[in-house]
Amino acid sequence: MGITSKPVVFALLATVVILIGTTVTVFIPLFMPSTQPVSAYIQPYTAVEQEGRDIYMREGCNNCHTQTVRPLRTEVMRYGEYSKPEEFAYDRPFLWGSRRTGPDLNRVGGKYPDSWHYTHFRSPQAMFEKSNMPPYAWLANNRLDTANSFKKTSVLGYGYSENEVQQQIDQYRSTVTNDNYPSKVSRDKATPPELQKELTEMDALVAYIQKLGRDVKNMEANK
Repeated sequence: MGITSKPVVFALLATVVILIGTTVTVFIPLFMPSTQPVSAYIQPYTAVEQEGRDIYMREGCNNCHTQTVRPLRTEVMRYGEYSKPEEFAYDRPFLWGSRRTGPDLNRVGGKYPDSWHYTHFRSPQAMFEKSNMPPYAWLANNRLDTANSFKKTSVLGYGYSENEVQQQIDQYRSTVTNDNYPSKVSRDKATPPELQKELTEMDALVAYIQKLGRDVKNMEANK
């Protein structure tokens, strides 16, 4: 009698073979350097950018926007350079997505000035009349909570000291509240007077959006 006439034994052996194959082809490659490419151009999110990323996820922005440009001519023409594995080294979780109710955002960083984003978040229809994106003006009414910023960057392994995290927060606050800030007019329109000298959730979201794809653009420019 062959093994095929013993269903229980056959099922057990088949399971063992499948598990071995899965381990060899899936799990072992996960820990190989070739499947975890890195680049000196790809930098961890700053504390403020990470706070913005958390807000982005909290508000479900990833339900309507993907963050991956496929290597197809039409996508590259519309969105820019196709996505590289190394640029997601600090993304936990990944926000690749599969639904594009809105455009892909993987290359949006630097495409528009901060002023564009403040106006867009305040009223998407002010930028695109037929946009079905809801307004997020209320984010400018919320002071940014940075109490856990250092803990977040530590858990995520960004390598910042507590002092560096505080410097990042103070520096970004100084930038957006400066009278010479290029996007001051748009920011002031979106931000209540009592919060114009503070960091808001909208400030953090703008910082995160402006980070997307920026490092890869630098990497491609220096090739």
